[in-house]
Amino acid sequence: MGLGGISIWQLLIVLVIILLLVGPKRLKSLGSEMGNFLKNFRKAIDDKQEDKKE
Repeated sequence: MGLGGISIWQLLIVLVIILLLVGPKRLKSLGSEMGNFLKNFRKAIDDKQEDKKE
């Protein structure tokens, strides 16, 4: 078993499908865009929690 009941083979299959759909050139920029989205999302949640405390 891998992460949360997902085997390594299932992860590899998903990664191959994503690579085929997106393409290798777009994959790098897609990863950085996802990282920026998650960073901004976490910041918004933290800001919302701070507003609740005040």
